[in-house]
Amino acid sequence: MSHVLSLLVEDKPGLLTRVAGLFARRGFNIESLAVGKSEIPGLSRITVVVDVEELPLEQVTKQLNKLINVIKVVELDQSQTVEREHMLIKVRVDASTRSQILEAATLFRARVVDVAADALVIEVTGNTAKVEALLRVLEPYGIREIAQSGLLAIGRGSKSITERVYKN
Repeated sequence: MSHVLSLLVEDKPGLLTRVAGLFARRGFNIESLAVGKSEIPGLSRITVVVDVEELPLEQVTKQLNKLINVIKVVELDQSQTVEREHMLIKVRVDASTRSQILEAATLFRARVVDVAADALVIEVTGNTAKVEALLRVLEPYGIREIAQSGLLAIGRGSKSITERVYKN
């Protein structure tokens, strides 16, 4: 079962390696990983998607909390979370398929961000199901290349992972 963890961490060299290493030592495969600055200077947010059973995840969460530069670890409830992926897809096109691919991009509210005689680069943002559905539609035309961010996730409503951590 996939779980989404949100970690609030100090910006320190080597911390991402230690976090990823903790999962690797347990034999867990990280399905998705995204790191970026948080709203608090000096702190970053790491969003990790991992496929693991509940009990081993609890053990990993406890170990993550023991890492010196980890401030907070929260498992996000997917029903109470806004989740988005970002992907660039390079698709093979020719004169006969260009309009069909443009129509598919429009249908999925994706944007064409680069045009060449034999390829289009399409940018799509959305939940995992939307991104995967667009890939299935584009696959028959010939996907040449994909670049994808890790899943970004944030809890719905006014609660924040940084609540009661630091006053800003």
